Amino acid sequence: MKSLELTVERILLASRWIRVVFLLGLAAALAVYAVSFLYKFSKVAGSAATLSDNEMILAMLALIDSALVATLIVMVMVASYENFVSRFDRGGEDVSFLGKLNAGSLKIKVASSIVAISSIHLLQIFLNMPQYTSDQLM
Repeated sequence: MKSLELTVERILLASRWIRVVFLLGLAAALAVYAVSFLYKFSKVAGSAATLSDNEMILAMLALIDSALVATLIVMVMVASYENFVSRFDRGGEDVSFLGKLNAGSLKIKVASSIVAISSIHLLQIFLNMPQYTSDQLM
């Protein structure tokens, strides 16, 4: 019976490495999102001289939103790996922030990021209010 318990515990502990597939997928998604960001940035930079103030603010908000989403992805990847898979090999690199990303603080940071992203979306809608119907605004 003890050997069965030990086997189950080893399998459960080893299964944490399956999460790496999801984390690598997030890293790939982040790379794709970076390409999307560069495309958005090039469109804004190319038309900066012709955009109105309101359009420029909206474009900047979209870029800020992208940066916040990218930060959220990195935060989730790093904290998930550090907390649930394995500790990072710190080999001379200063990664002192890693020890501060426990599950509790990660929830708070994720929630804060979601609030910031939602606020940016709300501001974009507010600045584009004439383009929305009353039902869409609700």
